[in-house]
Formats: sequence, C-alpha cells, structure tokens
Amino acid sequence: MTARILSIGTAVPPAVLHQNSVRDLFAAQPGIGRLSQRLVRAAFDASAIETRHTVLTDLAEALEPGGARSDAAGPAAGDPAALPVISDDGALLSPSTGTRNDTYIALAPELSARAAREALSAASVAPAEITHVVTVSCTGMYAPGPDYRLVRDLGLPTTVERYHLGFIGCAAAVPALRAAARMCAAQPDAVVLVVCAELCTLHFRVADDPDQILAASLFADGAAAAVVSADPARRGERWLDLDRFATAVTDDGERDMTWTIGDAGFEMVLTAEVPRIIGREIRAAVAEVIGDGRVDTWAVHPGGRAVLDRVQSGLDLPSDALAASRAVLRDYGNMSSATILFILRSLLDADTLRDGETIATLAFGPGLTMEAALLTAGVAAGADTGVAETASTDAVRAEPVASWT
Repeated sequence: MTARILSIGTAVPPAVLHQNSVRDLFAAQPGIGRLSQRLVRAAFDASAIETRHTVLTDLAEALEPGGARSDAAGPAAGDPAALPVISDDGALLSPSTGTRNDTYIALAPELSARAAREALSAASVAPAEITHVVTVSCTGMYAPGPDYRLVRDLGLPTTVERYHLGFIGCAAAVPALRAAARMCAAQPDAVVLVVCAELCTLHFRVADDPDQILAASLFADGAAAAVVSADPARRGERWLDLDRFATAVTDDGERDMTWTIGDAGFEMVLTAEVPRIIGREIRAAVAEVIGDGRVDTWAVHPGGRAVLDRVQSGLDLPSDALAASRAVLRDYGNMSSATILFILRSLLDADTLRDGETIATLAFGPGLTMEAALLTAGVAAGADTGVAETASTDAVRAEPVASWT
C-alpha cells in the first residue's frame, strides 16, 4: 500500500517584514563597515524576496509602524513572549541564546498547533485518529519537546507514538515524510501527523561576516503540517502519493553549510560555494530518485535565489519550471524545513493539478545533504480541476522531462 499526503496545513506569525526595510536597517547599523554595507545591499537586493513573516514583533513594528501585522493574533511588542531585538534608536540588540530559545519555547508550539489543526481539518481526520507524530525543527529545543506539546495542545491520544527530527536543517521535511511513509508501510492503518516549525529570525545577528549577512537576507518564520496515511478509504478529492525517496551527501560542502549553537544565538554558515556545489551535483542526485521516470512538476527548496538558479541550469529546466518555489521564496522567504511543505501545498491546492501528475521534490541541508522524493498527484474523478491560479503563488507547471539518467 502506498502512503500518501492527504492534506497540508500552514501557519505564519502575524508580523511581516518587507525586504527593503530590513535591508536598510541592517545597512544602517552602527559600526558596520562600508564593505559590509555593500554586502548587505547586494545580498538583500539579489534575494528575490519581497516579504517574510517573523515572531520579532518589535522589529516589524519599528520598520513598519502600525502596518506590520496581519489579522492573526500574536505577541505585541513588550509582551513577555516577544523577544526585544531593537533599541529605541534603531540599533539591533544581541540577546543571549537562552533568551532567544525561551521565545522559541513560548511561540513555536502555537504555530505548530495552528498548522496541524488546519491539516487535520482539511483531511477530515479527528485528533483521536492520529497514531504517530513526527515533529521537525532546528531553530530551538526543549523537553518535553514539540511532539509532546502537540499531544497536549491538540488533544491527541496519550498513546500516540512520537518522534522528533532535530537540527537536520532545511532538508528535514523530506526525511520526516519518508519516516511517515515507513510507518504506514509497517502499520497500514497508521495516520501520521508530520509538523515542521521554524523560528529562524530569532537568530538574526548584526555582523560583518558575509555568512551572517546572507542568513539575515533569507530566513523567515513559519510552520507546516502534513497528514500521511496509506489507507485508501481516507483519500479525499486530491492527494500526493509518496512513491520514492533518495538521499545523497556531496563529496564536498561539509563546511559550506553548517548550523551550530553560539552564545548569541544559533550561527549559520552558508557560503557562496553552496549553490555551485548543488549545481554541479544535482543531476546525479536527481537521477537516483527519478531514474527513468517522467517529471511533470518541480518542488525545490528555495535555499535562496542562487540555489534555484543553479538547480534550473544544472537540470536544463525551462524558465518557468521552478515557479512554485520562486513564488514561495518571494512571499515567505526561506523558512527552513517548513518551506518545502508550503510549496507542496501550493501545488496540491492548485486548480491545475492533474491526476497522475508527477512531482520531483528536492531539499538541501547541512553536510551538504540532498534529500529527494518523487510524488504522484491523485485527483478524484469529478473533482474540480480548472485553470485558475492559487491565491498564494503564481505557480506554473513545468513541461514534462523524459528522463534524468
């Protein structure tokens, strides 16, 4: 029996960061050198990001007074759950790692629960029916952890099996889905809830280091959840079959993408070599998961615009092949592990989704590690399949690719 994604739910914090405003703030920080100012402007302007969401409400309100928040509830500036990161004179502060992690503990569970409730509702699955929980995060840690909190916050059975994938980075949603598929293969009546929640902006830092500048230009906050089951009776009008998975570690790149814990937050190393390594090795990595199969659509984690450009050129894809990934990058930035589920949701919800459409899913994490999955869309007979665009993206289907061997 094939395990499949029945539904995907997403959630973002209410505060919005506009890329140009964040760029100008970072470039104007006291003590930052002229070279770093040029790097800030170059990195932010080349990011292909327009807006991002953040739990840093005081930062968003300082940049966009009175206009940075959506209608969703969230901590106001001055709330104990809100991390103070900007002074009255516009200087960015440097909270301790413990203070940043305290904010993660206060805010991440609500975001996870919101995405999970949306996924459960879309799949018509009651909390009592969940048999397994797989949580994912690399931007904070505590115990009892996110898996435990979901049991409490959603009212899941206390006997539910719980697993947490921590500190795997941006690629972690794919192995989480792979774990869910393995659970469904071992227990055909299993209903697995996969939840990714990342508060990347908690670790913003002002520095002359190009890696920190690049990280500040890319990362954002968000959560996404998927309900996975192999029970054919649970299929709704549309679903995504989890057909095949593959993983690969590149020959180099171990020091080019890292994620470690420092005294003033988690520290990202993301060098300019990462896109080049991905572009050089992407064809061989994709061949392992796709083989002689056909690819109709691509869902590629937007580690940044350069990563998408290198994937596109490395696989000789048409110009619109990564439209869904670019749209999520534009509107939400890089939300680490949650991002690929945002992209898959935009494809799953699109009016243009076709029964039997194959979707190649690629994500990249520290190591440098590539995680891949081949999915097949299912659309029930009689389900609406118009040609309208989705509200969240301008996603356009790629032309079929015959083979990647």
